[in-house]
Amino acid sequence: MAKKPDLAARIVDAALVLAAREGWRSVSLAAVAAEADISVLQLYAIYRSKAAILDAFHRRLDAAALADAAAAADERPRDRLFDVVMRRFDALQPHKPAVAAIARDAASDPLLNSMGWMLEVAGISASGFIGRARAKLLLGIYLSVLRVWLADDSADMTRTMAALDSRLRLAENWLGLAAPARGEPPAEAASAS
Repeated sequence: MAKKPDLAARIVDAALVLAAREGWRSVSLAAVAAEADISVLQLYAIYRSKAAILDAFHRRLDAAALADAAAAADERPRDRLFDVVMRRFDALQPHKPAVAAIARDAASDPLLNSMGWMLEVAGISASGFIGRARAKLLLGIYLSVLRVWLADDSADMTRTMAALDSRLRLAENWLGLAAPARGEPPAEAASAS
């Protein structure tokens, strides 16, 4: 019998295969169990719904994006946020057909929590009313860039990076990205010297 973490990952992978092949809306839990080569009862013991499977997929992406997220002392919050969001797109890359199906068919609530984590790891507070507004704005940016990513067939995701960069630049003040890098004087002080 497979270990629980391995089985959980196998279930998520099976759901992604089915989403790519049939569309997320058409995926049933019984079909996921069959694709994962387990019983429905085994699936039920780990995930009670498609939403729970999708949440596990988002947590996997979050872990990939948040890993090795230590920022250099001279790195600006905007640059840290760019890096962490691009790490998430890197983690999505092998699952592009499934992500396209999920984006068409599923709600974005789990993504809002993920965007909060992206902000936090970039050193931008996602707490309180302002933090929630920032997470919603970042979600809008992310979904906008996701459309570009889905059509980006370049190996280095050039179009995706350019789209993310331009959208973050436009939302810099709203997201709280205009802050200087640690150890750097504020823009006003730098221009005065």
